[in-house]
Amino acid sequence: MGKKSENIVTYSDAELKAMGARGESRSDWAKAASLPLPDGGDPDDAMEEIDWAVTELPMPRRKAHASLRLDADVLDWFKGQGRGYQTRINAILRSYYRQNTR
Repeated sequence: MGKKSENIVTYSDAELKAMGARGESRSDWAKAASLPLPDGGDPDDAMEEIDWAVTELPMPRRKAHASLRLDADVLDWFKGQGRGYQTRINAILRSYYRQNTR
């Protein structure tokens, strides 16, 4: 499954542009352009059509400062998930709020 690490190579942006100019790119962009868009039948293709002409960005909500006491193991678990742990905690609380205010 996957390539071995010795097969992985990295190129700088300048190297990639030079390779493309020499025709050394292995990407077949014409073939990729001719492929149909995913129809959603495959869960890995989870893609819904979006009408970008009428899409609106939600206005950011003002955040309020709060001191919140959490169990140490819960906080450690969230922090262990990496950056943005406070945002994830907020998203979970918002989901709970929405489910209980319907």
